[in-house]
Parts: sequence; C-alpha cells; structure tokens
Amino acid sequence: MKFYKAHALGNDFIIVEKPQVKGDPHTLAKELSHRHFGAGSDGLIILSREGDKFSFRIFNADGSEAEISGNGLRCAAAYVYYQGYDGEEVEFETLAGIRRARLMKREGNRFIFEISMGKPKLSSREIPFDDGVAREKVVDYPLYIGNRTFPITVVSVGNPHSVLFFENLPSSVEWKELGKEIEEHPFFPERTNVEFVKVLDPGTIQVLFWERGVGETFSSGSGSCASAYAAYLKGLVGERVRVKTMAGDVMVEITDDEIKMMGPAEVVFRGEWLK
Repeated sequence: MKFYKAHALGNDFIIVEKPQVKGDPHTLAKELSHRHFGAGSDGLIILSREGDKFSFRIFNADGSEAEISGNGLRCAAAYVYYQGYDGEEVEFETLAGIRRARLMKREGNRFIFEISMGKPKLSSREIPFDDGVAREKVVDYPLYIGNRTFPITVVSVGNPHSVLFFENLPSSVEWKELGKEIEEHPFFPERTNVEFVKVLDPGTIQVLFWERGVGETFSSGSGSCASAYAAYLKGLVGERVRVKTMAGDVMVEITDDEIKMMGPAEVVFRGEWLK
C-alpha cells in the first residue's frame, strides 16, 4: 500500500487514497501511526476523489475516527496539490460537513492554506457536553478534576474542545495529566480535545494541545480555532487572533458566519506499507 506523510506544524498524518485501503481502517490507523512499530503519525487520513471534490476521513492514532481536523485538512490539501491539482481551492466532504482549503502560497512541497472551518457550535447538545442540564453555551463551567475545580469553556468546531485559560501555563506533567482526565470525563460522551491557553495580548494567544485519541501534539488546527473562539467569547481577544503553538503560528479569523484559519502544511515523505 502506497502512502504519503505530511505535517502541519508538527502535527503529522499518513495519507492514503481509499482504493488502496485493505481491511479495517481503525486497525490500519493504529498500526500505521505507531511510533515504533509503524510509520509513525498522529493519525491516518483516507481520501477518495470524485471530480474536483474529495471525501475526507480521519482516524486518530488510537484507531478512533474523528469528525474533522484543521491540521489534517491542511495536510490533505497539501497532498492534493502535490499530486498536481491546480484549482484555486479544494473542497473536502467530512463528517462535520463541507470544508474548503484555498491555496495562498507554495514553496516546493510546503504550502500555506486558508481553511474555512465552518460556524462553531455552542449548545451542550451539539458539542456534545452532558452534565444533565441543557445549556445554550458552556462558558467558564466549573469542572471538578482531581480535588480541584477548573473553569472550562466548551465549543465545537466540528469536533468537541474544552478550553482552559491560565495566567501562566501549567507544567508539562500537570497539563498532560489534566488533558487525559478531561478528555475522558463522563460529561463528554464522545470524549473531548483539550486546550490550555495563555492570552498574551488582545491579538495573540499561546496554546498547548491535548488531542482526543492521540495525546500531546505540537499543534492542532481545530484546537487553534476553538481556543481563539473561546477567548473571543470571553472578550479576551478580537476577531483576528495569532495562535502560537509549540511548532509555529497560525492565524484565526472570526466572523459572524464562520471561522477561518491560515497556516502551513508540508509533504515530507512517501513509502510503502508492507503488511
């Protein structure tokens, strides 16, 4: 099975076209993604094409299927353009709906895209978040974790995110422990991604990412969008936000209709899976 590998600020994915996939994609994702016994990645993207449109399925390193991934979309778009696609933008059909990637710049195998991430969902039913009470918004909700209470703001940008704000970001050990506990908290029936945010100024935030089904990642596109939007909901930032990740920056723009994200992706590897 032929595959390619791409990353978006260190968040890396194996990309395979659907006709080559044999067997269960959940199992394949776990095997391919393993850092020691596989090719190594944060997840597997399976693409299929019909004309100028592509279907997009993404599986986390633990084999679970995600609805969407902002960085995964940028990586998929990079692969599509690397293979010779020449349109101004490419359209992907995802479990979260149609998403479009517009090519902004190309330098060899490295691309910069603007991704339309859709309109965020705020109600507890749509996220989903279930503490037994229907809520129009979940902002600064007091979540009890390990004998401490953390105010979380929860949004969906096609997948669920819990965002925590700090004056000083927690230590590596602490935020990873918190990330795992919050991801698997019973109030999240489909688990959740977790972001730890420090607001640097009204146009800039710094974020650490705990990704559902993966764990720590250098960056996250949907997590960047969710973090920026949560900060916007709380009145901490404006409509344009620079998100500083462990591996570089992305820009998030918030409008009444949708969130847009601009950032890089690079095709770095191709190979053949022999199993």
